[in-house]
Amino acid sequence: MSTTQSERLRELLEPLVSSQGLDLEEIEVDSVGRKRVLRVVVDSDEGADLDAIADVSRALSAKLDETDAMGQGEYTLEVGTPGAERELKEHRHYVRATDRLVRFQLTSGDELVARILTVDEDGIDLEVPGVKGRKATARRLVFEDIAKARVQVEFNRKANENDTDMKEEEEA
Repeated sequence: MSTTQSERLRELLEPLVSSQGLDLEEIEVDSVGRKRVLRVVVDSDEGADLDAIADVSRALSAKLDETDAMGQGEYTLEVGTPGAERELKEHRHYVRATDRLVRFQLTSGDELVARILTVDEDGIDLEVPGVKGRKATARRLVFEDIAKARVQVEFNRKANENDTDMKEEEEA
């Protein structure tokens, strides 16, 4: 069985990304005209700031230059973090999405939008927002019941107590 270019790149780059304190989330090689683009997505429990992205980008670039992993010809290396509406695939993704609103597609075919409260090895505890003035309800989902999950962007989330405390500290 032959390994794909993405698998070979993952084997080459993952130890380097890990040594920088980050997780290698995704590798994608695309052709754009005559050029190729290598997109590498990294993240960590604390998130990855611009300095961390720049550091890992330099390290990956140097490693790729010293090997023939991308073959002959020009390519562009793009290193970034998952988008705001990232898909949740790994256990660590759910942990990182704690307190976030998530759209779940369930294996039953149902769809659910809820906030992740806690995550353990078997599943997640959720808060399902109330509809039309009703109170929010608690719900438990096991991972086997989740077909797909994607973080939702919230533009109008009400500030919680922690947000209020932080604003008061900033004003002081």
